[in-house]
Amino acid sequence: MGFLGLVTMDDGRIAGAATARYARKKETILAAATAILNRQGVRGMTLADVAAKVGLNTTSVTYYYRKKDDLAAACFMRGLERFEAMVGEAAAEATPAARILKFLDLYLDLNRRVRLGEATPLTSFAEIKALKEPLRGSVVGAFNDLFRRVRSFFDDPSLAHLDKRQRNARAHLLMEQVFWSGTWLRRYDVEDYGRVRDRLGDILLNGLPAGGRTWAPQALPDPTPLSPEGLEWRETFLVAATRLINQRGYRGASVEDISAALNVTKGSFYHHHEDKDALVSECFERTFTVTRRSQLDARALEADSWTQLTSTAAGLASYQLSEHGPLLRASSMGALPDTLRHDMADGYARGWQRFGAIISDGVADGSIRPIDPAIAAHMINSMLNAAASLGAWVPGLEREEAAELFAKPLLTGVLA
Repeated sequence: MGFLGLVTMDDGRIAGAATARYARKKETILAAATAILNRQGVRGMTLADVAAKVGLNTTSVTYYYRKKDDLAAACFMRGLERFEAMVGEAAAEATPAARILKFLDLYLDLNRRVRLGEATPLTSFAEIKALKEPLRGSVVGAFNDLFRRVRSFFDDPSLAHLDKRQRNARAHLLMEQVFWSGTWLRRYDVEDYGRVRDRLGDILLNGLPAGGRTWAPQALPDPTPLSPEGLEWRETFLVAATRLINQRGYRGASVEDISAALNVTKGSFYHHHEDKDALVSECFERTFTVTRRSQLDARALEADSWTQLTSTAAGLASYQLSEHGPLLRASSMGALPDTLRHDMADGYARGWQRFGAIISDGVADGSIRPIDPAIAAHMINSMLNAAASLGAWVPGLEREEAAELFAKPLLTGVLA
């Protein structure tokens, strides 16, 4: 009997144990890969890095995922499954407001458990388009399914006044608020998450204006930086590079890709920029300059702070769809080298603080109701980042419609 008898007698239990070990190891690999993917992007993640993190050799990882893109796609799909579960539970609530609040509650609870080490890292979806086909098509299809589920939050007789484009814009806005919050929630202790949820939900449902204030943004000057004489080509250069990096991510946009998009040779590229990091830094600095000019022009208006805030938010949302747009998405920071990423994060923080200051002034002058200025400023930054891709969810969108479709719902309430 010996060994053969043991296999015959315990075959089911041995097979079951092996299956369980396989599943556990696969989950461990996915968790490690997700952390690396979030930090380094699809192009920056390697099977060797993942193997080292879980104490395996690369060959062992390929037993579970043959290629790097297979593993990256699995990370995205697992992340989408987790969001699908939250969205499905929230969708069971009776009203749009209850669905939105439940979604926030579930997400913040999951984020809290990740922070405490009780759950595996959440997946950033910023680089889905960096995947190769056919994997990219499968993951994008799953993401689109999730989007449609979130859009169903707004299916209610009380919202019959919203057409499909408005529902699409609000679904995109809500999803990006949740995705973006992961970048600033770490500023809060997990014990504060209940308060954060309440403030997020209040702003999403009720907006910012004090009683009697309406949506009437004023036009602001064009905030596009002027190129020095003889360097007029730089604006075209930076806009083209920004668009490509937004589409493919920092690592997904190679020097070859950028050069081809700009219709220049690699030699010409390196003549103008020391390396890709130098170009990305310049794209970020241009984004900071545009944002700062719009905010300062708004503050110079002889108007209350609510009007100043709506004017810069509306102007920047429209700018994203202009011939000089979009601005560089903050998600591009994720895969930057550490030193560069810290400098760029400081640039975004200054823009966030300026929004917060306008909001604080509005609470003081009575034009903005008492809300949390810091959280509201983060939400405005999120909206402006998301506006860069609004056209993908609202086909045929015109620049003049962006503020009404996207900035207004955040500032006045997504159910208004």
